Amino acid sequence: MPMYQFPQYFWRCALIVLLTLTLCGWGTKSAQALLRQHHDSPGVLRYHSQVSIKDEKGYAWQVLLFKQNYNNPIKELRLRLVGFPGVVEVAHPQPLEIETVGGKLLLALDGYALAAPALNVGEYELTDVLPKLPTTDALKLHIPVKNGQPLVLNIPNSVVTEWQWLLTEID
Repeated sequence: MPMYQFPQYFWRCALIVLLTLTLCGWGTKSAQALLRQHHDSPGVLRYHSQVSIKDEKGYAWQVLLFKQNYNNPIKELRLRLVGFPGVVEVAHPQPLEIETVGGKLLLALDGYALAAPALNVGEYELTDVLPKLPTTDALKLHIPVKNGQPLVLNIPNSVVTEWQWLLTEID
């Protein structure tokens, strides 16, 4: 190959690689949950699962699972969902519907039934629900909203697995 054709050959190869990466993976929607630790009080570390997931309309939600009431023998599990302010209003005191891959529906009670800290925030009690969920399957959360049909968040199986790990392995 003559030297003057090398730049043209290089840019063609770069374009092919870019198109291949774009079609094969860069456009893939992924949601990696992340176990984080925080100080609950001096010297006491706690863990929670946090991930950002887009609903079917393309709006990002912060999805946070955490344990509450560490001093009780039974620790409460809470799922906090935070939508974009001014875009969505969570309907209270409506329960959260959780749909499994098999079509089973479970209800999580509204933890902010009386007063939510903001219109775009929902918090649900998962203490009794999470043990009933499959450990390896994805889920759909049907978030009750004002003025419309519930919004759907698709929770990947990797996040559900992390939730189960938080439930069973981390105190």
